Amino acid sequence: MKNKEEIKESILQFMKFGTVGAINTVLSYVITNTSYYLLHLHEQISNIIAFVITVFISFMLNGKFVFTEEKENRNFWKTLLKVYASYSVTGVFLTAILLYLEEQLLGIPHYIATLMNLVVTIPVNFILNKFWAYKKKN
Repeated sequence: MKNKEEIKESILQFMKFGTVGAINTVLSYVITNTSYYLLHLHEQISNIIAFVITVFISFMLNGKFVFTEEKENRNFWKTLLKVYASYSVTGVFLTAILLYLEEQLLGIPHYIATLMNLVVTIPVNFILNKFWAYKKKN
């Protein structure tokens, strides 16, 4: 079992991860709507552009401020690919499954389901990033 200091550090790390996520949520909203309304790009293209940009920003911020252990020993490209994979799993696949279950099977409105999903996807994404994408080398 972890000692109190390790638990405290993990909670602080999760809060920092959430802060980066909040920043990226706002940026994603701005990028998506700018691409769609001002540049007149297709909505899915706008979403892809926002995803690519904000996951990269997340990678940079989380690597610098959240998952700082042994950052000089990380392989930049390998970690970056893992971060994109993590966000793809939670942001695309897990969200799609949850939305189907919530909306189609349980009849929960989309605007509520998307908020409910954050309770699942944020911790799962944090775990994937902490213990896989940014994991210390042994």
